[in-house]
Amino acid sequence: MIPVSPQPEPTQFDSNVRQRGLAYLHKNGLALNQPLPRGTTIEPYWQHCLDDLYTSYQGICAYLAMYIDKSTGDASVDHFVAKSRKAGLVYEWSNYRLACLAMNRNKNNFDDVLDPFTLQNGWFYLDLLIDGRIFPNPNLSTIDQEQVTKTINRLKLNDPKHKSTRIDHFQAYILTRLQSNELKAVSPFVWSEADRQGLL
Repeated sequence: MIPVSPQPEPTQFDSNVRQRGLAYLHKNGLALNQPLPRGTTIEPYWQHCLDDLYTSYQGICAYLAMYIDKSTGDASVDHFVAKSRKAGLVYEWSNYRLACLAMNRNKNNFDDVLDPFTLQNGWFYLDLLIDGRIFPNPNLSTIDQEQVTKTINRLKLNDPKHKSTRIDHFQAYILTRLQSNELKAVSPFVWSEADRQGLL
């Protein structure tokens, strides 16, 4: 993971998502400052902003820090504060993170994942020369290392498929199949770690 800069709310978001969502919650007597009652189903108006979310964040998964190929249909809207936890954030742009489906499913409604919007630079390190494993920066405090480790485990960032993909991206750069700017566009975490390690 790397820090993600929050992007401005799209022009049509308020009318297409927020106002429709708030009207729905009001109509169904759902308090904004309370968790949704167990088993409550709500209208997924957030789907109307998926294209804007994808464009605003250049197709990069906020958690995996890799480009999501739009043709596969794997992009999704993740509610950083889970839908079940606070109704008032369900239809808020600031609560949305662009995520591939695998990351969205792994995160689910857990709250032990670090927020890419508030993440500090250099908390996650990457082994680029052996196996593509992500691990906490050893210079972090014990508490911060624990937070990083929980995030890695919750999101399964060291799943063999993810490790292999990171290595493939770096090897593509080494073998000049990708230029530095192309690596940054496809795999910005790999690029940032290669840059930090003096491998670019």
